Amino acid sequence: MSTTLTQPPRTARTPGPRRLRGLSWLVVRQHRAALLTLLSATVLGAAWIAYQRGRMGQTLEAAGWPDKELTQPTIGSTTLTLTLTALSALPVILAVFLGAPLIAGDQEHGTAQLVTTQSVSRRRWLAAKLAWCYAAAVVAGVVLSAFLTWWWKPYRSVFPDLWPEGPVFDNTGPVLPALCLFLTAAGITIGMLLRRVLASMLVTFVFAVIVEVLWGQLRVHLAPSRMFAYPLDGDMPARLNGSYELDSWIGSADGRLYGWGFCTEPTEAASDACIKEHGIVNNVVEYLGFDQMPAMQWTGAGVLLAATAVLTAFTLWRVSRRPL
Repeated sequence: MSTTLTQPPRTARTPGPRRLRGLSWLVVRQHRAALLTLLSATVLGAAWIAYQRGRMGQTLEAAGWPDKELTQPTIGSTTLTLTLTALSALPVILAVFLGAPLIAGDQEHGTAQLVTTQSVSRRRWLAAKLAWCYAAAVVAGVVLSAFLTWWWKPYRSVFPDLWPEGPVFDNTGPVLPALCLFLTAAGITIGMLLRRVLASMLVTFVFAVIVEVLWGQLRVHLAPSRMFAYPLDGDMPARLNGSYELDSWIGSADGRLYGWGFCTEPTEAASDACIKEHGIVNNVVEYLGFDQMPAMQWTGAGVLLAATAVLTAFTLWRVSRRPL
């Protein structure tokens, strides 16, 4: 007696359905090393910031803060400086190592021509690559910015950097993810134009450094400055606590301003006579208030996102019009 099998025996597990298909699967597989490295760096960076925050809290509590005023962090300043420096370097690193090779690598090795000669249009291929690249940059920027903001806000009085300065302003709130997006988009555009990976990375690095310098000059102009006058011999008013001083003068009752060294004379009597002669009665300060920081950050992020949109539109247009 024989038995006939109508179906072949199952000797292996049936593979499950893929979560990613088509272009998304291709892009993630092609750039999986970079994406996994960025994911690992983000997780480790967030864990490091959380650890340092807890360490700072314990150290400050042992030192009697906030009842006892402290002007500098009581944990190692080198550790804090290195953390802030690493975060400030993140947009540049993403631009050089993620953005610049994204298209230039495919152009240099012929992958772009291979993919786009199939049933996929050039614009669709590029849109998939941009979507994954931008998503990775935004996730890294948002997570690390959120963790640093969580660390900085309750302890900002003991941080060595003031709030309008780059290590704080650029790495908290929406600015860090916006910078990551803009410089990554710039790297992609440069790579598309130069078509060579190494040259694109070098030019992108120089461009990113120039942007960081110019951004440092623009930062304090993201909100209108304020003016405040108080008596010449008076103490600095509480409203200026936490503010960022842009300039200061001495002023007369009729509103005329003079530089701080205007009535610097060899003797006190001569200085008093100069002050009396010119009717100087006030100290005048031009400043940015701490309450302006959120509006400044969102304004700056909006400028960077608008520039990112322009670069992205140009890249899509160029790829759709010119051969790869």
